[in-house]
Amino acid sequence: MERLALARAAAARCDATAFEQECTMRSTSTRALARSSKSEKDENFPVAPLLLPAHLRPHVKTFYRFARTADDIADNPTLHPSQKITALAALEFALESSQSHTPEPARAMRDSLAQTQLTPQHCKDLLRAFAQDATKSRYASWTELMDYCRWSAAPVGRYLIDLHGGPRTAYPASDALCSALQVLNHLQDCQNDYFLLNRVYIPQDWLQDEGLTASALAGCQSSAALRRVLNRCLAGIENLLSQATPLPTQIAHWRLAMDASAILAIAGALTGALKRRDPLAERVALSAWGAAGCIISGVSLAAWQRLRSRSQVRRRATTAA
Repeated sequence: MERLALARAAAARCDATAFEQECTMRSTSTRALARSSKSEKDENFPVAPLLLPAHLRPHVKTFYRFARTADDIADNPTLHPSQKITALAALEFALESSQSHTPEPARAMRDSLAQTQLTPQHCKDLLRAFAQDATKSRYASWTELMDYCRWSAAPVGRYLIDLHGGPRTAYPASDALCSALQVLNHLQDCQNDYFLLNRVYIPQDWLQDEGLTASALAGCQSSAALRRVLNRCLAGIENLLSQATPLPTQIAHWRLAMDASAILAIAGALTGALKRRDPLAERVALSAWGAAGCIISGVSLAAWQRLRSRSQVRRRATTAA
């Protein structure tokens, strides 16, 4: 990330107030252009506020605001890649800077990290992914896409786990879930990402196996060949969700465990919807009732798993005595 390193030095010398004003103006125009592609309500990292402890909700909100600010910069079609990298570097500089005139979302994130005594590394990892978005628009293989998800998706789950007291042994299952959610979002938005940002997150070798190029995403509906590629992506997602299944039982905090279980249910339902429906022909998403049903079933499953685990612990203790 040599470009980002060079940009950090420039960011340390820039007028952060002017930077913040420009980014606010530009991100407003970006959201207007790309609203049909990525709006906040369309993200697949839905943390239900009422499921999380009240004293941690402001920190979660601050983290998501920081990530949203960086995402708006990376997705801004009016900025040159070098400008995006400089702006992202300014956010990273502000995370550990004591200066007051730095971008407000980064200042708020810095203060939140200080209050919670958490590492800024998860934020930095996200910024690395957004910087990659500024310069990279194609992914050669599923392996390359998963490496991108390590920086673009996994830090979200890792931050939430750390915020709720761990343990870090839950990272692998969390990484799998977050990667699955990321790719689901890419499939939902595959046409808009191609049209508006000239980005294609579908593995290029899988397209080539079917004799396709990125232009296959420009149609009004998926061809039979593209449908096979999408199904291949969905099979990869199902494998990730299988790896993520133990996550609710691994998380220490019961509220976050319930949230993880609900998100697993949402991801499974959305995967099924994308198998049945065509993301080129329509915006594939769960209905409000469908999402509510997933949350209820996920929370119920997590509660049952917790009760069963406690019962087993008590039974073993009684046997040992």
